[in-house]
Amino acid sequence: MTAPERRLPLLLIADDEPVNLKLLIDGLRDDFRIRIATDGETALAIAGAEERPDLILLDIMMPRLDGYEVCRLLKEQDSTRDIPVIFVTGVTDEEGETHGLELGAVDYITKPINLRITRARVLTHLKLKQAQQHLAQLSQIDGLTTIANRRRFDEALVIEWRRNLRMGTPLALLMADIDYFKQYNDLHGHLAGDDCLKRVAIAFASTMRRPTDLTARYGGEEFVALLGDTDADGAWRVADAMRRRVEQLMIPHGASPHPCVTVSCGVAVAVPSDESSPEDLVLRADRKLYEAKAAGRNRIML
Repeated sequence: MTAPERRLPLLLIADDEPVNLKLLIDGLRDDFRIRIATDGETALAIAGAEERPDLILLDIMMPRLDGYEVCRLLKEQDSTRDIPVIFVTGVTDEEGETHGLELGAVDYITKPINLRITRARVLTHLKLKQAQQHLAQLSQIDGLTTIANRRRFDEALVIEWRRNLRMGTPLALLMADIDYFKQYNDLHGHLAGDDCLKRVAIAFASTMRRPTDLTARYGGEEFVALLGDTDADGAWRVADAMRRRVEQLMIPHGASPHPCVTVSCGVAVAVPSDESSPEDLVLRADRKLYEAKAAGRNRIML
């Protein structure tokens, strides 16, 4: 498979009529990578595979599981719920079309197939899907610092908690706060405060070494880092790297006992269990952050 071919959208065509399959494959192969299914069970298996289709063209009249049932099952699963489904069928009654749309299909194409219309509708729904994904990504990014926001962190915490629960591995949470940030804003102004937040966010993010590690703005001048499969020693090293990285920025702070901007950090590590919760981990990290600030700031408590 060539590199340009890999970039083409993946289209699943589910239809048990060879004539329809050949027509659609011949007409769409230049714009899409195509996988085919001739029954509902195979369609569901392909849709749930590691590389999921970008869009599904789904016939209604198929053996065993019809298209309606396939669509219903797709929309019940988190992993396949967001794949656009277009029904391609000879059923033309209004009731059937309404039923398909109510099940979650995005469009309805009737046979005989017009390839130009089919191709245009497929491309339109792929563009809509891309736009929705882009909006979803934007909703998880902090507008000021451009790192993950609180919403993204909350979602990632639940996912990582479950993953580490299954694996029996430790999960670490780092909660950091810029020291004397209100005083910094009062003295240097809010524009300088915004710039400080941006630079601290970049410093934190730059200490992350694995794709699964996450740094997020928790709120105000607070940041969090989520480290899966990380023990106390590993969490301490990351926290200390974050603290030192901020010191090395040498952002002048005229209202702090320290000559430049510093951060305090609370660290909590736990092997998830059924007797504990992600919220417990957050509370413990927050408690340790409070202790770090009470002990003089610019330090880590674990």
